[in-house]
Amino acid sequence: MTDLTSLFTDLVRLETRLYNVLDARLKADHGLPLGQFEFLRFLKSRGTARVYDLAHQMAITVGATSKAVDRLEAAGRCRRTANPDDRRSSLVALTPEGERILAAATPTVEAELQTWVGSVLPAEVLENLAVSLSMLRQRAEADHRTDRQEAKPTT
Repeated sequence: MTDLTSLFTDLVRLETRLYNVLDARLKADHGLPLGQFEFLRFLKSRGTARVYDLAHQMAITVGATSKAVDRLEAAGRCRRTANPDDRRSSLVALTPEGERILAAATPTVEAELQTWVGSVLPAEVLENLAVSLSMLRQRAEADHRTDRQEAKPTT
């Protein structure tokens, strides 16, 4: 029987190490942190998104997401516009600079992932892993206990 705690440990340590190597490479080659790359990818796939949508996708708080969008906007990589359907929120979209840096950085990420994952696992194993991780992610995203909660102020 598979030791699920060991599997979890391997998964977390692998994610941390992959994140570190991808983040360092993106910063060195493009001046783009991996977290910003992920935001840009999501915006590219959606066209526009609310800060709440980004927070939910990234599993971080709305406050942290808003600060990240501020940094992207200051760098000229995205812009906020008023949400015509909800005056309490704004819509975030890529700018031409955001599109440009995403296009430049994507082959870098793909090359690193090929080095660390694609070249290690046979195609069939990789496909099974992709399907399995997608199933696990969908299960986790369907349960709001896995959402990142805003910190509650202490009195």
